[in-house]
Amino acid sequence: SPYPIVPGHEIAGRVVQVGKNVTRFKVGDAVGVGCMVNACGECEMCQAGEEQFCQQGTVFTYGHPDRFHGGEITQGGYSNNIVVKERFAVKIPEGADLKRVAPLLCAGITTYSPLRRAHIKPGDQVAVAGFGGLGHLAVKYATSFGAKVTVFDITEEKRADALAMGAVAYVNVKNPDELKGLRGRFNFVLSTSPKSYDPMAYVGMLKLDGEMVIVGLPALTEAPSILINGFVFNARRKVSGSLIGGMPETQEMLDYSVAHNIYPDVELIPIQQLDEAYSKVIAGDVKFRYVIDMASLK
Repeated sequence: SPYPIVPGHEIAGRVVQVGKNVTRFKVGDAVGVGCMVNACGECEMCQAGEEQFCQQGTVFTYGHPDRFHGGEITQGGYSNNIVVKERFAVKIPEGADLKRVAPLLCAGITTYSPLRRAHIKPGDQVAVAGFGGLGHLAVKYATSFGAKVTVFDITEEKRADALAMGAVAYVNVKNPDELKGLRGRFNFVLSTSPKSYDPMAYVGMLKLDGEMVIVGLPALTEAPSILINGFVFNARRKVSGSLIGGMPETQEMLDYSVAHNIYPDVELIPIQQLDEAYSKVIAGDVKFRYVIDMASLK
């Protein structure tokens, strides 16, 4: 990444100023900014509301050259203000809790989008691999769609939390006995895991014509590999990835989340505690999302 850089791509706040051509927002409105701040707006993908796949290249919220502004590197939300194009802001319904809305702008849409596109319906068997910042939101969305959700994780400490959020079962993958009898069980698997794991183990748990979608991003040193022979011997199971969502779908996700009281579990911290919070995230010692109060930036 270029230096200096200001990270932050899950941003919620209030409008303090609008440009002369802005029509959707006024001063005082609650708004959110996610992973994108610009795109061409003219290509097939942008016209379809899939700006994350802009054929001319999406401009992401931080650490990205902005071709619309002379290649300047974008800077994100760990700041006391941000300027964004109208199209790339979403309306936050009044009464929503801003600190709990913020993570929905990436983690929310990242999990909502593949579940919606899989047309999850009541009674479907859904597995969520990894029960952290992404995974716990996936559980909340899938259960709200009526699915029977099974959570997979590597620790025992999160079992009670998963069941309290509506999961019907919890599997500690470090306990081989809990992995027995799961072959062909699930209609859909969503992998949010940030650590090394065996993807084909989950493919084998899919029903015929089931689907596994990967949204977790392990470090390159821990990235899983797949033997292609496994696809032949697990025929008619689909594996794909998903990348956030376009602006219309992001607004849909936010409206749905607020209407159904679906928020991440968060801990609000001042920016002065950022290093400590980051260390706890790396250690997996957080339930489930830290949110920085940027008013603490002096």
